[in-house]
Amino acid sequence: VLPFAFAQLVTAFFDFNETELSLIESLEYGVSKINYNPLMVGLTLIHTAGAKGAVCLDGTLPGYHWHRGYGSGANSWLIQLEGGGWCNNIRTCVYRKKTRRGSSTYMEKQIPFTGILSEKAEENPDFFNWNRVKLRYCDGASFTGDSENKGAQLQFRGQRIWLAAMEDLMSKRMRYANQALLSGCSAGGLAAILHCDEFRGLFPRTTRVKCLSDAGLFLDAVDVSGGHTIRSLYSGVVGLQGVQHNLPRICTNHLNPTSCFFPQNVINHIRTPLFILNAAYDSWQIQSSIAPPSADPHGYWHDCRLNHAKCSASQLRYLQGGYVMTMQLIMWQPIAIAVGDWYFDRTAVKVVDCPYPCDKTCHNLVFR
Repeated sequence: VLPFAFAQLVTAFFDFNETELSLIESLEYGVSKINYNPLMVGLTLIHTAGAKGAVCLDGTLPGYHWHRGYGSGANSWLIQLEGGGWCNNIRTCVYRKKTRRGSSTYMEKQIPFTGILSEKAEENPDFFNWNRVKLRYCDGASFTGDSENKGAQLQFRGQRIWLAAMEDLMSKRMRYANQALLSGCSAGGLAAILHCDEFRGLFPRTTRVKCLSDAGLFLDAVDVSGGHTIRSLYSGVVGLQGVQHNLPRICTNHLNPTSCFFPQNVINHIRTPLFILNAAYDSWQIQSSIAPPSADPHGYWHDCRLNHAKCSASQLRYLQGGYVMTMQLIMWQPIAIAVGDWYFDRTAVKVVDCPYPCDKTCHNLVFR
């Protein structure tokens, strides 16, 4: 497990559209917005999924976007699991099923492939000609739930969607892959961790298989009021969506299911090589987990929560001390090169940037 600190923007509860997210991904890989001319890839619905009960929250078919590999990458596969937060109660799930995060009816028919999905060798040097797949997220539990609520007409079938998608892709020659990489961002990054060993199990031992979690290391952190905001959220997700049956048994044998939805309690047991890319100053985790409004009734953290430049010295010490306690200062290097070096075993990668605000090149989103 290789920690890597970077100013990644987590989209968990923020409703970025796909174009905005892709621009962010492009910035992370050093691509100029001026030259933004991405490959647009169409949506493929998984027609065999319905018979398996593998459906989105509203019962519609799940789907993915696939750009075929060619040349040296014809038998190499990169799967990216889409992120987009969670729903932890009937109200939020009913709202979600009327959006692209809960129904393929509302999904874009085409999305841009940028960053690690890009077909441009100059910005994606190691994976540009691989089979590149983006699996759409429409369940609200990081592809792990399996239950339903008939009264609210909600289907919580994330685990089935995962299995149906993998079965469909295996039938489209992924079974013959000589190299495979499972990746994901935000809630999809959490899914990439939870499904990492399952993904490894799809292939022969001779296939090189690894996993990449981008901004998916959500911590069981204490908020500024001494409470556990994100644990309460995850408890709702796990209980409502029947997640407990699909979590790694090596974890649930000694911890409760909610604890096993936190990557920190799972990653040490994962046998497949795993690359963790995460921000010490993750926008979503600070705003919704560390210093949410519910834990800050007097607004002491309001300005800091929206703009790190407005954090007081004591607030920065809090973030750098408790929240960033797992990070050690080493050095910096570009993400695209680091991921490629790690995947192809060209060099070991364990890179952590210096504490904010020492690196003036860090990309930071300011909320108003």
